[in-house]
Amino acid sequence: MTDWPSNAAPESTVGVGSPAPWRAPGASAATDLPGTGRQGVEQARPLLAADEPLPYVIENAAGRAPIVFTCDHASHAVPRTLNKLGLDETDLRRHIGWDRGAAELARGLARRFDAPVVRSTYSRLVIDLNRGLDHPGSIPARSDGTEIPGNAGLAPDDARHRAETLFRPYHQAIADTLQGIRARGENPAFLAMHTFTPAMNGGPPRPWHAGVLWDRDPRIPVPLIAALRRHPELVIGDNEPYSGRDHFDFSLHHHATPQGLPTALIEVREDLLRDEAGIARWTAILGAALESILADPALYREAR
Repeated sequence: MTDWPSNAAPESTVGVGSPAPWRAPGASAATDLPGTGRQGVEQARPLLAADEPLPYVIENAAGRAPIVFTCDHASHAVPRTLNKLGLDETDLRRHIGWDRGAAELARGLARRFDAPVVRSTYSRLVIDLNRGLDHPGSIPARSDGTEIPGNAGLAPDDARHRAETLFRPYHQAIADTLQGIRARGENPAFLAMHTFTPAMNGGPPRPWHAGVLWDRDPRIPVPLIAALRRHPELVIGDNEPYSGRDHFDFSLHHHATPQGLPTALIEVREDLLRDEAGIARWTAILGAALESILADPALYREAR
C-alpha cells in the first residue's frame, strides 16, 4: 500500500505534485469506470503539475478527539492540464463545482472538538469523491442543466487516470486517519459535511435550512435532529433533501457504515453560509447540537 503523507504535521498536511497510483488490496486495475471507449489522452501525461496540491488536506491531524470530519466537495479548483473543463470561473464557483461553505463548517467544528478534518482540493466536476467510481455522477457530462465539455465522451483510461490521481489518494487519507484513531484503541465517529442549494434542476424551493442524512445507525442522527429542531425558526430535514438510505453517498457507506462507526452526513443550505457571520452562526448551532452527543463515551462503541 502506498504510504500517503498523513499526520505529518499537527495542524495541516498538504503537499504538491502528482501522486503515484494507489489501489486497494485485491482490487483490479481494470475497475469499470465511466467512459465512451475512445482512446484516452489525459492519461498520457500527469494530471497534476509538480506545483499543484495533492488531492487532500488533513487539518488538525493531531487532534485528540476520536472524531473525523470530512469535506468531499471543499474546492472548485481544476488541475491546470484540464483547462477548467471548458467552463468559466462563474460555473466552477456554482454548486455544481463545490459545496460552498462546507469546508469552513468542517474546519470550525474540527477546531471546536479538537478533531482532524480531511478535505478535498479539487472540484467535484473533475471526479466526485462522494460517488462510487461506477456511479453515473462520478464524472458528470452534465450537472444541474450545465454541460461539462471536459467530461464529454471521456475515455475509460482518462476516467481511471483521474480516479488513481485524485479519488483513491483522498479516500486513503480518510482511511489512514480513521485507522490512526483505532490504533489508539478508540472507535472513531465519522461526520461528513456538505451543503445544498435552495433549489435544484429547476425544481421547487427547498424548505429545509439543514438536513441530516443517515442509513441504519441512529446514534448520531436521531439526537442531532432532535437538538436542531429545538430551534423553532429552523426547518430540519430527516434524510432531506436527500436520503442516506439511497446509498449514493460513497464516503459514509465506504468508511463508516460497514465498520459500525457512529456517523452522519450533515447538509446545510448554502445561501445561509454566504458570509463569515452565517458560517459562524451555523458552526455554533451545529457545535452546540453535537456537544452532548459527541461527549458520550457510549457513542464510540462499535455498532453490531
